Amino acid sequence: MNPDRSRASGRSGPRGRFPLSLRGRPVRWERQRPTWREARPAVIAAALKRAQARPSGNWYVVGATGDLRADRPLARTVAGQELVVWRDAEGRLVAGPGVCPHLGAPLRDSPVHCGTLVCHWHGLALRGTPFAGWDPLPVHDDGVLIWVRLDDVGGEPPLDAPVVPVRPAPPDALSAVYEGVGACEPEDVVANRLDPWHGAWFHPYSFVDLTVVDAPGTDREDADAEDEDGFAVDVSFKLAGRLVVPVRAVFTAPDPRTVVMRIMEGEGQGSVVETHATPLGPDDRGRPRTAVVEAIVAASDRRGFAAARAVAPALRPLMRAAAARLWRDDLAYAERRWQLRSTGRFPG
Repeated sequence: MNPDRSRASGRSGPRGRFPLSLRGRPVRWERQRPTWREARPAVIAAALKRAQARPSGNWYVVGATGDLRADRPLARTVAGQELVVWRDAEGRLVAGPGVCPHLGAPLRDSPVHCGTLVCHWHGLALRGTPFAGWDPLPVHDDGVLIWVRLDDVGGEPPLDAPVVPVRPAPPDALSAVYEGVGACEPEDVVANRLDPWHGAWFHPYSFVDLTVVDAPGTDREDADAEDEDGFAVDVSFKLAGRLVVPVRAVFTAPDPRTVVMRIMEGEGQGSVVETHATPLGPDDRGRPRTAVVEAIVAASDRRGFAAARAVAPALRPLMRAAAARLWRDDLAYAERRWQLRSTGRFPG
């Protein structure tokens, strides 16, 4: 990031020995500094266009690693295609069509026995290799999320593995995955995340004192330079009352359906929030549906963080609940954007 480009604040970023700060007298919501002049539609649109130009290798996030059970497949629909994922007898990940090649049974309802997926209609057994017209698909488990490669959907040159953002080392991290669905397209979800200016206005229950200190312009030619094409934000996360956690975070888009927020300074430095947008297919009204799969991977060098990892099962529901509250609003933002685009009424 260029620290002098589009700088809107003289602060050098959150610093200090202690992770928490006590705000002065809070500014009332309606008296915040307006951000609409800085949130230029052309800047957001240009960042979105550059993200869409980056390769995905046809990889789509289908769910959380933790949702994969031993006795049932993980079932998802991506771009109208039914998929199932499970582990074979050797523990290897298997993915493929979710429709039985015999008479079309939904394999999502079929059990897994000793690594074999057995169709519950007539007992056709799938062991993860091509059989009776059923062919496996490339699949990848990055330790937090499961990805499936769909070359006929993506239409790009395939990559051997997905573009997985750099994360804190698993032994040092605490992770949780939120999933939600909205009536919109992936680009609407990505555009929401490439608009950091809305944070304190749209989510006053979570963010305060937000300033975008660095933003890309509209004339960049190096579309692949994702590391230099981000939005840097100074923001405080609200805890309780006047108690906040100030950080500097940077938002980047490594592929057309992903936005990553990485904490660069402050408490939890190196932690990431990955937002992945996966197209599902139309709903019963013909509207597109997109799944938001958001991975929160938190880390800290503070002594007490080891205790937090030890009670991870209790903390993960709280982390998912916090993400769900934000996405209740952000999916409304994305759905509204799609609605306006689809009727030719979107500004610009």
